[in-house]
Amino acid sequence: MALSREQLAQRVSQELQDGFYVNLGIGIPTLVANYIPEDMQVMLQSENGLLGMGEFPTEETIDADLINAGKQTVTAVPGASFFSSAESFAMIRGGHVDLTVLGAFEVDVEGSIASWMIPGKLIKGMGGAMDLVAGADNIIVTMMHADKHGNSKLLPKCELPLTGYGCIKRVLTDLAFLEIKDGAFHLLERAPGVSVEEIVAKTAGKLIVPEHVPEMQL
Repeated sequence: MALSREQLAQRVSQELQDGFYVNLGIGIPTLVANYIPEDMQVMLQSENGLLGMGEFPTEETIDADLINAGKQTVTAVPGASFFSSAESFAMIRGGHVDLTVLGAFEVDVEGSIASWMIPGKLIKGMGGAMDLVAGADNIIVTMMHADKHGNSKLLPKCELPLTGYGCIKRVLTDLAFLEIKDGAFHLLERAPGVSVEEIVAKTAGKLIVPEHVPEMQL
């Protein structure tokens, strides 16, 4: 069975390490904040100038003035700091973020990502994704494996305008966890109940499948 948005965030949280500074992109990545292990110290960074985001607020803790880059209300953890967008991007461009989690429209076998626009459709702006993919070495893309028409979003070559070229090494979809290297997607894990055959059928780019593919542990 395909992973839900919450399960995607839960699986990404397993890639966190104590002491990490992490940037969470808009959409599914923001949910990772809700699954940080209690015994782990992780500082979440938002490019609008907040370091130390916490879980999404409840009705009792909501503060309309405290938002992330996606204009969603958030909370702040003890020790959080607030600063200008310029300083935030200096942190990103300077390579001071240990892990970046982004959404995407498409990813290809060369590790390129298209995430900021679909021609002909209204967009709010490109956001900070271009700086994030240029300034970070450790990036996980989380996305649906196929679009609502069943077309693969893991391609031989991205068809939409690129956010970055050759910068993505790992992709987590609702069907699988994959590594990108040597011009191919390498299947590492499959979602519980999802068959290798379904993943193969819905992956347009070159896919390398090992003899044994373990199920994700959530």
